Amino acid sequence: MGDQKNLILAIVLSVAIILAFQLVIAPPQRPAAPQATTQPAGPATPGTPGTPGAAPPAASPPGTPPATPGTVPPAAPPKAASREDILKAAPRVPIEGKRVSGSISLKGGVLDDVTLRDYRESVRKNAANIHILNPAAAGKAGKAYYVVFGWQPVAGAKPVTLPDDNTLWQADGGPLAPGKPVTLTWTNPQGLKFVRRFEIDNDFLVTVHESVENGGGEPVQLAPYSLAKLVGEPKGLGFFILHEGPIAVFRKTADDGAVINDPSYENVRDKGIDQTSYGGWLGFTDHYWLVALIPQQDKSQRVAYSYEKPTDTYNAFYLGEMRTVAPGGKAEATHRVFAGAKEVDLLRRYGEELKVEKLDWAIDFGWFWFFTKPFLFALKWIYGLVGNFGIAILILTIIVKLVFFPLANKSYKSMSQMKKLSPEIQRLRERYAQDKATLNQEMMKLYKKERINPAAGCLPILLQIPVFFALYKVLFVAIEMRHAPFFGWIQDLSAPDPTSILNLFGLLPWPAPDPSSMLHFISIGIWPLIMGATMWLQHKLNPAPPDPIQAKVFAWMPVIFTIMLASFPAGLVIYWAWNNVLSIGQQWLIMKRSGAIGAPPPSTVPRNIKELEARKAAKAAAAKDKAGG
Repeated sequence: MGDQKNLILAIVLSVAIILAFQLVIAPPQRPAAPQATTQPAGPATPGTPGTPGAAPPAASPPGTPPATPGTVPPAAPPKAASREDILKAAPRVPIEGKRVSGSISLKGGVLDDVTLRDYRESVRKNAANIHILNPAAAGKAGKAYYVVFGWQPVAGAKPVTLPDDNTLWQADGGPLAPGKPVTLTWTNPQGLKFVRRFEIDNDFLVTVHESVENGGGEPVQLAPYSLAKLVGEPKGLGFFILHEGPIAVFRKTADDGAVINDPSYENVRDKGIDQTSYGGWLGFTDHYWLVALIPQQDKSQRVAYSYEKPTDTYNAFYLGEMRTVAPGGKAEATHRVFAGAKEVDLLRRYGEELKVEKLDWAIDFGWFWFFTKPFLFALKWIYGLVGNFGIAILILTIIVKLVFFPLANKSYKSMSQMKKLSPEIQRLRERYAQDKATLNQEMMKLYKKERINPAAGCLPILLQIPVFFALYKVLFVAIEMRHAPFFGWIQDLSAPDPTSILNLFGLLPWPAPDPSSMLHFISIGIWPLIMGATMWLQHKLNPAPPDPIQAKVFAWMPVIFTIMLASFPAGLVIYWAWNNVLSIGQQWLIMKRSGAIGAPPPSTVPRNIKELEARKAAKAAAAKDKAGG
């Protein structure tokens, strides 16, 4: 009875895992190119946080400073305007980084144009680069997504003119490049000189040094702020295992530990977030990209998320400590902005250099990060040796098989012994078919006599489950897997196999079904079919279930897995197929040495007691005749 329970357990576990992936976790077929740009919207006016020290109502947007006297906000750009036309509408300082390009708008001093040089929208040869920050735009240009900086006056103080979104700054040169900073200046009517100095490193970090020089006759009190504005909720992947949206790491005091906060867009719309943090960081994250505001880590600031319903704008901002600027005095503040790809090594390096805690938490490695992270680091290390992530997956699979070999070896030996005992087990089932208690006792005696643990046969499946989840998570969240090629038609290990059985893998003159069509469910590629074939071969080496229903269920398992895994990342399917091949080889050798290979097939097992007794009588008669002869 024990082996029957274990067989059912294995079936239930396997089916439950795959169904959970399909219904809760597994992605619908995604486009080949996740885009950082968003959908059309009208322009949004950069705003500043509300009055320091006074928390705004839940979900209320930060206040907007008054426009400079005598200026009139510009009309919204026409809906048909292209991204290029919008960028030309205001004077700009070019950005020429090693890994990014773009520009800074001198109107408002806004960082609103950042393009990633190393990443494209798809694997197509002429695919466009990813735009991670965008000015207020319309049409296909994308939504507004930008970062502004500024100073907030103290509540109740004498009004002072501050730079806003209409202020035209003066630049001392350009373009902005590594080692070549650009300084913007603007002086208000009261004699306050505002200086904004931009620097960029070799990757994705922009540093902004702000200062205020008081050339007037009265002291002023100001607090620095940084604000990221995102117009409209981006169309995310909507996966249970991946967080997309607001993300922050807060510390209540200098002595407290860092705590991650990852609310949804809905949470921000409903009630917002407003609290005090010492250091930390905050911003917006999606599948592969991150825009994070990083304040000075040795100071306390007010941090908040809010939502502006009229413009459908999400705000992430922090407000620093108040500074008093005496006549002839100066106040300074430093802001940092990360706008780029979520590369784990880069995020860790920034965290160490800038003393920013848990910046690499922007990559959602999940609850089992302690298992998932080593997989990524191992894959990256092997990739450095072989130069192909697909080959790295195959090598890592071999390493994992070697690590788990002692347990797997024990379980496969148990399975081979079970296969040898199949005739005896069947005999017991038939003899005690009406007495389940006695049957269980006799089978336990048999297991004890042969030193077999029937549960050990389930270990190969159970051992693969954490590895399966960890590797799936790595292939799904790590940008290193994005657009990583293997061989032949697999040009993106993080995407499903693009071939389809419905057009004979490209031999017939019509394309594969669209990912949104119902036919895509049965549009199975070459690698899923290979995986299914290896699973079928492995099934043939396992002990045959004595129950006909169990046998049919097991026979259909390779088909079910093939269909369900067809929409999974190709890298994961390749891993699964290769793991099956290694398991088949290992299992065959163990069973061959133990004599399980070549054991009597199920058809030679007696069907009932009468047939068993008849066979015994026939053998006895044959032996007697031979002795008499």
